[in-house]
Amino acid sequence: MTLGWILGLHLAAAAGIIATAAGLLPLPGWPVFAIAGALLFLGGLGTTVAYHRALTHRAVRLNPLVEQVLIACAVANGSGNPRNWVAMHRLHHATSDRADDISSPHQGGFWWAHLRWLWQADTRRAQDLVRDLDRRRYRWWGPLQVPALALSVAGGLLAAPWGLEAVAAALWIGPLRLIWALHAQCTVNSICHLGAVEDAHGSGKNVGWLAPVHMFQGENWHANHHRRQTDVRLGYGPQLDLGWWTILGLRAVGLAGKLRRPGATSAPSP
Repeated sequence: MTLGWILGLHLAAAAGIIATAAGLLPLPGWPVFAIAGALLFLGGLGTTVAYHRALTHRAVRLNPLVEQVLIACAVANGSGNPRNWVAMHRLHHATSDRADDISSPHQGGFWWAHLRWLWQADTRRAQDLVRDLDRRRYRWWGPLQVPALALSVAGGLLAAPWGLEAVAAALWIGPLRLIWALHAQCTVNSICHLGAVEDAHGSGKNVGWLAPVHMFQGENWHANHHRRQTDVRLGYGPQLDLGWWTILGLRAVGLAGKLRRPGATSAPSP
């Protein structure tokens, strides 16, 4: 199913781009790009703030309603359901760059780390790592994942009877947005793990040029994260981390608390 999803996204995106280049579909206006960008940004926040910092590492405690909204954004952005995402990430940290690391390019090569592990790796061994998420508010996202993704990728087609402009808008808000989200997340496992392997911290490295790909939300500062896994902040000093600033904003209005900053420093890692 995962392979089918990835192939389907790429085929739909490729067909749409070819049709646009051939003049069969119009290029949508800025409101469409604004909507696609906003959904991409919110989906990224759902992944980095809720999935990564709050649920996986317990680096921040979110208001339950805010947590559910961010999970919905992450699911609609193609990040999978929260229990699976957290299980895979905890397993990665527990085995970083060793033979049983589920997504290391140092074990399976670049394309294994970037995409192939998503449908070829044995993920059953990670399920014992998420017993703390065995609650209804996390379990229900399993069965909700498929309809949420169907609406996310094809919801815009409901407006297709309104003309080719609506079809073009659906292409950019659906498949093309989700392609960006998919490959942006995959770079954390592939490009951000092409550094030298350290016994204590694995091969995670900071990749500054990936910052705009990640909407400046901080996931590209991966060496920082491996050195301080439970630190709620990923970027330091000049390293822009909008995930961190979002959490500060939520805390300011009482929607987030108990921020963890173990071993924090203001100096960026190389």
